[in-house]
Amino acid sequence: MAAMTMLEMKAHIATKALEDSDFRARLLENPKSVIAAEFDVAIPEHYSVNIYEEDSVTTHLVLPTSDHLTEAELSQVAGGGNAWNWQSY
Repeated sequence: MAAMTMLEMKAHIATKALEDSDFRARLLENPKSVIAAEFDVAIPEHYSVNIYEEDSVTTHLVLPTSDHLTEAELSQVAGGGNAWNWQSY
């Protein structure tokens, strides 16, 4: 699969989960392994992936990351890495 932004990946996952009930069930059970296989990437052990289903009485709002970088993230960026993208770890 061609390189995608995180936003494109999220859209792809959401669309596929709506269209494929088996994919949706596997995604809910073990999101990291399903996403890693879907995009042929390695997701670091320390990186968390959470999947939530909305229903008629629950809505989930995801806030973007803060603009404030930790010292470790600053060091990563200064070294040419991408502190916000797990694909670069």
